[in-house]
Amino acid sequence: MRWRVSLVLAVLAQVTPPMMAVQALALKYDWRIAQKMPVWFHRLVLKLLRVRVHIEGAPASGRPLLLVSNHLSWLDIVVIGAAFPVSFIAKAEVGTWPVIGTFARMQRSVFIDRTRRIATRDAHARMAERLAQGDPLVLFAEGTTSDGHRILPFRSALIGAATSVATEEGAARVQPLTIAYPGRAGAVTPLPGPDLAWHGDMDLLPHLNDVITGPPIQAVLRFGEPVAITPEVDRKALARDLETEIARSYDALRAGAA
Repeated sequence: MRWRVSLVLAVLAQVTPPMMAVQALALKYDWRIAQKMPVWFHRLVLKLLRVRVHIEGAPASGRPLLLVSNHLSWLDIVVIGAAFPVSFIAKAEVGTWPVIGTFARMQRSVFIDRTRRIATRDAHARMAERLAQGDPLVLFAEGTTSDGHRILPFRSALIGAATSVATEEGAARVQPLTIAYPGRAGAVTPLPGPDLAWHGDMDLLPHLNDVITGPPIQAVLRFGEPVAITPEVDRKALARDLETEIARSYDALRAGAA
C-alpha cells in the first residue's frame, strides 16, 4: 500500500501550499472565503483518506454557539472541520507544532494554556470574544484524546466561557456533539473505534500510515439538542449532563444503534 501513501502525500503537496496562501490572504483582509477554505480542505483530506461521514442532526442556528465534543484522534479535526465552518479550542502547544500548528492557526483556533489558572481566565476572555462575534467554537471537553473505549471525565472550566456571553435576554447555546468511528470496510472487529484512537504517547506518523493504508473508515457526527444557558447556569452540572449524554450516544454509535 505504499502507492496509496505516496498518492495522498503527492496530492496534498500540490494542493496545500496554494490553499494556505489564499487562506492567509483571506484572513489578513477578512474575506468571507476564509470560513469556507478550511471546510474545502478538510473535505479533500477525507476523500484522500477514504473516510465516509454520516451526519445526524445539525449545528444549532442560533449564536453564540459552543459545541462540546468527545475526542478520539487528530482525525476528529478533519471530520468536524469538513462538516461546516468552525474553529477549534486547542492546547497552547499545538500552536508550536510544525505543520499542524500552521493548519490550526489558519482555521483561527483559540489556543489555551491549561497549566495556569490565570491563563484559563485569559482563555475565557478570548473564547467569549469569539463567541460574541458569532463564531461557532468546538471544545473537546475531555482535555485530551481517549483510548476509544470510554469517554473521559469532562472538564467544566472552559465550558463556563459560554456563560460570559449569555444574558438574561439572549441565552448562549451549548450543543453536545458526539464523534464515533463505528466501522471500517472489511474489518473483523465490529467496534473499531479504539483502533482509530490516537492517544497517550502514540507516534503520529505510524497512526497516519494505518489510516491511509487500512480499510475505508466510517465516521459519524451526531449533533444533540442545544442547551440555552444563562449566566446563572451551574457549569459543573452542565458538564456532567453533557458528559452523560455524549457517553450514552457514543456507546450507541459504536454498537451500531440508530
